[in-house]
Amino acid sequence: MIPDELFEKIHRLEVRTRGVVENVFGGEYQSAFKGRGIEFAEVRPYQVGDDVRNIDWSVSARMDETYVKVYEEEREQPVMLCVDVSGSENFGSQGKLKREVAAEICAVIAFSAVQNNDTVGLLLFSDEVERFIRPAKGRRHVLRCIRELFTAEPASTGTDVGGAVRRVLRILRRQSILVLVSDFFDDGYAPMLRAASQRHDTVGVELRDPREEELPPVGLVDLTDAETGETVTLDARDPAAREAFAAAVEARREQTTDLLRRAGVDHVVVRTDADYIEPLITFFRRRAQRG
Repeated sequence: MIPDELFEKIHRLEVRTRGVVENVFGGEYQSAFKGRGIEFAEVRPYQVGDDVRNIDWSVSARMDETYVKVYEEEREQPVMLCVDVSGSENFGSQGKLKREVAAEICAVIAFSAVQNNDTVGLLLFSDEVERFIRPAKGRRHVLRCIRELFTAEPASTGTDVGGAVRRVLRILRRQSILVLVSDFFDDGYAPMLRAASQRHDTVGVELRDPREEELPPVGLVDLTDAETGETVTLDARDPAAREAFAAAVEARREQTTDLLRRAGVDHVVVRTDADYIEPLITFFRRRAQRG
């Protein structure tokens, strides 16, 4: 039984994201993810202007009339949402947790997918696989995935991006769209991302919160790692301490950006202090122009 408050939250999210999909994202999604190729659709009688290379000679001989093969884009494809639910995702200084922003992003992508007749699956991970839902179609299935994003209680707080991607590669047997939503507070996952991008259309959505990037000058601050529980005390009034903190964060951001680029993974940055719609639209349009 879903609590009334959570039911209302999911319902509001559905209404909002479906409106965004219908008015903004539907065509953008279809242009960005064009399908896996071209497949045979039917044969029909030859018409003036048809490409003679598409003539089906065996059918033409049987029917005593010229027929051509007709092809269409193979539209349907699985979309796997691979979402980080580690301890650091339960942080948010702007009114929304990173995990809540992840749920909204996934809702937009999932409703865009089912509108285009694609299937949607979900894998939640920490430093282990917390939940897996096989790809399927339909509104009810998408709502089930969204509900899991809000209600899942991870057994662990750590992060293993590489392990999650490895599990996805074992599961997905056909070429798919893999959307990896995380803050990427992890190391050593580059080889698995490269393997994923070679087999699947892979997108990394990086979640950022401004309080993780700079410290306010408020005096002594205890910084606790949400994943390891380790605590460090800094004097935030010290400009050198704030600068060192900001420099370390910037180095991590640059490392993530470079890693995704080298792995051949598309990169989208979404911040908790800004709307996620504009970065997604920009990304979809950039892909469509590129592709």
